[in-house]
Amino acid sequence: MTRDPSRDLRRDLYAATAAALLFATAALVGTAIEHRDGTLFVNWPPLLADWGPHVGPGTAAAIVVAVAVVAYGPPLAARLPWRGLLLTVWGAGMAWTFSLALVDGWQRGIARRLTTRYEYLQVIDRFHDIPATLRDFTDHILIGSPDHWPAHIAGHPPGATLTFVYLDRIGLGGGAWAGVWCIVVGATAALAILVTIRTLADEKLARRAAPFLVLAPGAVWLGASADGYFAAVATWAVALLALAVTGRRPRWTGLASGLLFGLTVYLSYGLTLYVVIAAAVLFLGSERVRPLLFAVAGFLVVPIVFTALGFYWWEAYDLLVTRYNQGAGGTRPQAYWVWANLACQVLVVGLATAAGLRRTGVAVIRRESAAGFRLGVLVLAALVAMLVADLSGMSKAETERIWLPFALWLLPSCAFLTGPRGWLAVQAVLALLVNHLLWTGW
Repeated sequence: MTRDPSRDLRRDLYAATAAALLFATAALVGTAIEHRDGTLFVNWPPLLADWGPHVGPGTAAAIVVAVAVVAYGPPLAARLPWRGLLLTVWGAGMAWTFSLALVDGWQRGIARRLTTRYEYLQVIDRFHDIPATLRDFTDHILIGSPDHWPAHIAGHPPGATLTFVYLDRIGLGGGAWAGVWCIVVGATAALAILVTIRTLADEKLARRAAPFLVLAPGAVWLGASADGYFAAVATWAVALLALAVTGRRPRWTGLASGLLFGLTVYLSYGLTLYVVIAAAVLFLGSERVRPLLFAVAGFLVVPIVFTALGFYWWEAYDLLVTRYNQGAGGTRPQAYWVWANLACQVLVVGLATAAGLRRTGVAVIRRESAAGFRLGVLVLAALVAMLVADLSGMSKAETERIWLPFALWLLPSCAFLTGPRGWLAVQAVLALLVNHLLWTGW
């Protein structure tokens, strides 16, 4: 059957419009709820943000990067050598993220992001004796406990904080270095996703997805966010597993993947849901048993080390659930956030991704292309992980940042779209509007 391009385009536009209406509805309903009883604890529902049109030193650079990627991204992605493409994506992704962050200025956009009262750098001095701090870590999770941890430290396993402790110890202390670390490392997540797609689907789809990973609207929150760093670790764990299950040095790539998966779950409790994406990789792989054994062996290393040092993951998570309910999480209505969280993602992944997800569903159902089906499985696995996080009740608000490690996997759905330049322009304009009209934060 011959497909009608104009009909496909109309359906893409319907999907994008539906996504925009979902966000608009969440904004209107959320504003009404917040004005009525203040139970959402956000100033610009459904985002944790404040209205404040502004420009900054990154404005011109962000526009230049956006225009360059829209104009030259698709043809360059199609013809650059593979390694050259990866380096270009990394460089352009960093330029996009840095320029968006600098719209808010160097201090607010980068240097102070990780130094606020909720953030990791507030507690660096409390880790002077790391084994002792790990043994006592759970004693400070609950509000009301002696010297209870700030929100982000209590809300994550200590691997997250230890990253910044060790950066400080090697001479890269302070908010500026921490922010730069998160942006530079976080930008490699796009490379890991491209490697995974090329390995499990095909290179053509990876190349088509590349410009959309560069101009990710989520870069508004990726900049100087520890969740960007978490996303990089988790996506590289997946990429290495993909290499292992397709026979690329399964022993070493399997071990390395396992090590990174182990680190991932000690960076963020919620990223245990990456098991869904890992399962999709195993499903698509041609060699499953031997790489999985090496991956499991690698995975056990980090939990064994932390447990031997006195930190018990499950005990800490149980206490975190209590701590979550002690704060705003216990008041925020799940009946609103269970769908408003998804509305937040409209601004994180963009309207093009809404259209891309429609095409992804078609690719999986019709199975007209083996490569398209395989890419669809990866994208839908990330979407399932996100939905499970949503239903857990432990992700009420702030998901524009918290779900970045899952949201990035939805962007490759744009590889199915026709007319990439137009959709890239839509993505770029959305990110620029959000970053210039709102003060985003956490």
